[in-house]
Amino acid sequence: MVSKQQVLRLVDQGHGYPEIGRMLGVPAGQAYLVGTGIPADGGDTVTGRQRERPGLLPSRSQRLVNPREANPTHSERVHEWMRDRARRDHPTR
Repeated sequence: MVSKQQVLRLVDQGHGYPEIGRMLGVPAGQAYLVGTGIPADGGDTVTGRQRERPGLLPSRSQRLVNPREANPTHSERVHEWMRDRARRDHPTR
């Protein structure tokens, strides 16, 4: 079980939450919740007093639980599959 002390120690050492999560074997958002007591998804209103908690990010904590989607415009694996499929559908004579 990950502890608040573990998380905050790593924050103090300069690690970011994605790295802390990997180091401790938990998702980044969970590491943030354990360390700060505040969910990273932005679902709660954060009071002025809570903003003073150690480890709290000033903004954009939601990216810890909802990372950006990757939409690659090129995939060599897909292109190779398409070439292979075309060869099988239309063999040279």
